[in-house]
Amino acid sequence: MNEISTFNATGAAAGTEVQAADTMPHSIEAEQQLLGAILTNNDVFDRIASIIGPQHFYDPVHARIFETASARIAKNNLASPVTLKAFMEEDEGLKELGGPAYLVNLAGAAISTYAVRDYAQMIYDLAIRRELINLGHDIAGKAARMDVDSEPKDQIVEAEQMLYKLSEQGQTESGFQSFLKAVSDAVNVANAAYQREGGLAGVSTGLIDMDKKLGGLHKSDLLILAGRPSMGKTSLATNLAFNIAKAYRRGTRPDGTEGAIEGGVVGFYSLEMSAEQLAARVLSEASEVPSEQIRRGDMTEGEFRRFVDAAKQLESCPLYIDDTPALPISQLAARARRLKRTHGLDVLIVDYLQLVRGTGRSENRVNEISEITMGLKAIAKELDIPVIALSQLSRQVESREDKRPQLSDLRESGSIEQDADVVMFVFREEYYAEREKPGDEKLEEMAAWQERMERLHGKAEVIIGKQRHGPIGTVELSFEGRFTRFGNLVQPWQNGGGGGDQEF
Repeated sequence: MNEISTFNATGAAAGTEVQAADTMPHSIEAEQQLLGAILTNNDVFDRIASIIGPQHFYDPVHARIFETASARIAKNNLASPVTLKAFMEEDEGLKELGGPAYLVNLAGAAISTYAVRDYAQMIYDLAIRRELINLGHDIAGKAARMDVDSEPKDQIVEAEQMLYKLSEQGQTESGFQSFLKAVSDAVNVANAAYQREGGLAGVSTGLIDMDKKLGGLHKSDLLILAGRPSMGKTSLATNLAFNIAKAYRRGTRPDGTEGAIEGGVVGFYSLEMSAEQLAARVLSEASEVPSEQIRRGDMTEGEFRRFVDAAKQLESCPLYIDDTPALPISQLAARARRLKRTHGLDVLIVDYLQLVRGTGRSENRVNEISEITMGLKAIAKELDIPVIALSQLSRQVESREDKRPQLSDLRESGSIEQDADVVMFVFREEYYAEREKPGDEKLEEMAAWQERMERLHGKAEVIIGKQRHGPIGTVELSFEGRFTRFGNLVQPWQNGGGGGDQEF
C-alpha cells in the first residue's frame, strides 16, 4: 500500500513558514514503481510520456533517473539498470541511495507494468498539489508584506494569472524547450494549413483577399489595425468578429484536443462604444438594414422582420462584448483569461489601444503605450490566440498630399510598430474625395471629380505595412457605408469585365 504524505491546510498569516519538505504531498513508492516498470520494460514509457516529465517527480534523484532513461528511449536505445549505470555512476544523490545497486533494486521491486498510467497520473496530481501549496504560500507572503508598490488588486490579478497558467499547462514555468519540440510544433501548424481547405494556417477572417495575404489570423500574434477617424476601423473589426463567430464550429482538432475547427469564440473589448451600439452595427450588417434606421426605429415591416431574424440567428454566435471604459491592461488580461476558461477564446479584439490604461506608474504617455502593447502581445502568447488591437493615427496624415497611411503615422509609433506582428491600415480614398468637391460653376473640375467618385465609390483598402511572416501590400475590399460592412471585392476579370461587389 502506498503511503502518501498529506498536507493540512492552516490559515495563512504573516510569518507563516513554508511547509516543511517532508509534509508536502508526494509518494516515493509510486515514483519507485513507475521507474522500476520503465527500467524493466521500455515499451511502457510511451504510455506515460504524455502525462509526466522529470519536473513532476518529488525526489530529485528520481527526476534525474527518469530524464536519463527517457533520453535513451527517445534515441531507441535500451534504458536498463546496466545501461543507466554508466551515465549515473557519479551522481551524488544516487550514491546516497546506494549507488547503481539502487537502480537494480528499482527494477527488481517493480510489481507490474499494467498500472503505470495510474502511477504516472498520481505523480502528476501530487506535483500539481505541491505547486498549488507553493503558490498559496507565495500569495500569502506577498499579501502579508506591506509594500507600497504592491496593491491588493494587482496581487489578485497576478495570483489569478499564476493559477491560470497552472490550470492550463500543469506547471507554473514552461522554461526552455528543445528545438526538436519546436520543429514538431512548426510541422503540425504547416500540416494543419495543408489539410485545411484554402491552405490557411490561422483563423479565417471571412475576407478572401485578406486571408490570402495574412494566411488567416495566427495564434500568439498581435495585429494592429490603424486608421484615421471615419475610415472604418471599428466597422472592419466588428465585421471580422461577426465573420469568425458566425463560422464557429467545434470538434476534434488534428492534435486530438477539443476546440474550434472553423471560426472561433471572439472576445471584443469595446472601450469607445457601448455593447448595445456595437450589437446594432453587427445587426445592421447581418440584416442589411442601415444602422441609422435601426437607431431611429425607422424601418419598414420587411426590414424589421429581417432585423428580428438576424437577431435570432446571432443569439447562438459565440461573440462576447465587454464595454467597460478605461480598462487597465492587467484587468483586460485577467478578464480574457476568465473568458477562455469559462467559454473558450480563439480571437480577442480591442477597440481601441489608446483607450486602454497602463498600471498608472508611468507619467510618460509613450512609456504607457509601450507597456500596453507589450501587455497585449503577452496576452496573445499566454492564451495562444491572435489579438487584434485598433489604433488611432496621428494628424500628420491630413497634411500630406497622399493621404495613404504609413508606419510613421502610428501614434507613439515606436512601441506599437515594434511589438506588433502585423500592422494594417484602413484607408478609404472616397472619404477624402468627398471633401474635395469643386464648386458647381467649375464644370470641367466637377466632371473629373464625379468620374473619380464613381471609380472610388464603395471601395476600401487595407494596407499591410508590416508582417513578420508574410508579404506587405494592399488588400482591396468593398465597403457599404449604410450597413457598415466590408466585403470581398470582385475584380473585373473575375466576372467577365462587369466589375461590382460581391459578398461571400
